[in-house]
Amino acid sequence: MLVSYDLFALGAAACWALGSVTSVTPSRHLGAFAFTRWRMLMVALMLWAVVLATGSWRTFSQGAWGIMAISGLIGIFVGDTALFAAMNRLGPRRAGVLFATHAVFSALLGFWLLHERMSLQALAGGLLTLVGVMTAIVLGRHKEESHAWEADQGHVGAGVLLALLAALCQAVGSLIAKPVMSTDVDPVMASAVRVTVATCAHFVLLGAGFRAARAQRPPTLRVLAQTGLNGFIAMGVGMTLILLALQKGDVGMVAILSSVSPVLVLPLLWLHLGRAPAPGAWVGAIMTVAGTALILLR
Repeated sequence: MLVSYDLFALGAAACWALGSVTSVTPSRHLGAFAFTRWRMLMVALMLWAVVLATGSWRTFSQGAWGIMAISGLIGIFVGDTALFAAMNRLGPRRAGVLFATHAVFSALLGFWLLHERMSLQALAGGLLTLVGVMTAIVLGRHKEESHAWEADQGHVGAGVLLALLAALCQAVGSLIAKPVMSTDVDPVMASAVRVTVATCAHFVLLGAGFRAARAQRPPTLRVLAQTGLNGFIAMGVGMTLILLALQKGDVGMVAILSSVSPVLVLPLLWLHLGRAPAPGAWVGAIMTVAGTALILLR
């Protein structure tokens, strides 16, 4: 039966897909740390404006502050920074397939620590979805592709490790947030706390003189506008949808549904690059759609 938290997870996947392709230019201009810092600062201001307008901060329990802060440090500060550092080295397609492993990490951690269980149909759908995502991304590139988004920039091995670290941090961050979100706290307020703590951590790094935290190039108005739009879509909307999904949905199932974002990237790359994905991408996309349907109709 189709439930609302399934749609929230899929909506987050769509936001992350759009965010991944719109982040390439500003992230490579500023560098992973500076891009993430600017992005989080803008999103934090957006979210707190909503919180102050609605007064939802009054209903946020004292214990929730610390838990969501830890979730933000792991899932956003470490996870997002690692992901964009990986994308700068590997491009959005290859970083996406590695980041999709967060669904596996989430399902295993949810099974182990939260005792979450799946029906056979949901398990089959989840496996088919993950295999489809991997197939679509791994086989989604033309052999003669030479676009800058597909080029290696830096050490490939480091990019792979950073993408896997981002996936693990995404899973752990969601796992930590799940108990708080199950109490029906305001997701915008929860997002605001997570993003603010991660933003503060970035400024601590910058103030401590951490060299990688400095911007590679001075920000321009165009780059800042791209960064703000990217943050609004991927973090402001996408992350809030994920927290909404976690209110009722299992960590593993929410992660599997949100992991389809790399497949959703393919038509966006098609629009940007002006050529259709390779045939293998279509096979993976069909598998992903079939797996997602099994989950939604469980």
